[in-house]
Amino acid sequence: MQVADTTVVEPSTKTYHIPTSGWTVKELPKRMQPREEMDRIGPRHVADATLLAILLRSGTQGRNVVELAEQILRKYGSLTALSTLSVDALTQDQDVKGLGKVKAQVLLAALEVGRRLQQEALPERAKICTPEDAVRILSAEAAALQREVFWVLNLDVKNRMNGRPFEVTQGILDASLVHPREVFREAVRSGSAAVVRAHNHPSGDPNPSAEDILITRQLVGAGRVMDIRVMDHVILGDGQGASGARFVSLRESGMVDFS
Repeated sequence: MQVADTTVVEPSTKTYHIPTSGWTVKELPKRMQPREEMDRIGPRHVADATLLAILLRSGTQGRNVVELAEQILRKYGSLTALSTLSVDALTQDQDVKGLGKVKAQVLLAALEVGRRLQQEALPERAKICTPEDAVRILSAEAAALQREVFWVLNLDVKNRMNGRPFEVTQGILDASLVHPREVFREAVRSGSAAVVRAHNHPSGDPNPSAEDILITRQLVGAGRVMDIRVMDHVILGDGQGASGARFVSLRESGMVDFS
């Protein structure tokens, strides 16, 4: 048997498609086999589908592992989107039939390891002087979330972080959940001089709601009483909304008076 098309594909972090239907991985040319390709050009240069294929190890009935990996990426679009799923969501997806629980666990575990490595690489004493600084610290974690999370970045007198971002709440953001006592608790414990508040919008649109603005005003007022400066409230999106914005700073927007 002969493969219909063996055009060389340049290494890329993007997914690419090769005519593998009906073939086992061992029947493919060596350069198209996932493990051999990674040996040849290194893990940093292979496509996303190749990495997934290596993690999956084997295909399902009627599909080799390369086809399965490419189908998963076509369905979900990116590794970030894939990382937001649960094991049950993956195994019950009718478009990716035959993906068992063990394969789903391996994929999601590998993606979570990558996320944690990225978080470990962030300096605990990073300086936060602009909204972009806060976004850089939180963007990787926020991108993988399908629920709202509210964080506090506690800062010393030189605007350096006192430890990792502190997660206050998960779920719908409202005044009953984001109580000043919980928001400032870690700041008081760590002797912080200032804080930056941040939360994500899973919809991808970072424009603030009326509730976001109300909560921020309440927290700024509470901070004045406690002598802990609230520097900003940053709302993270994904840059895919109508405005194209990745985030909104309530300080820079002028919607809330932080003075």
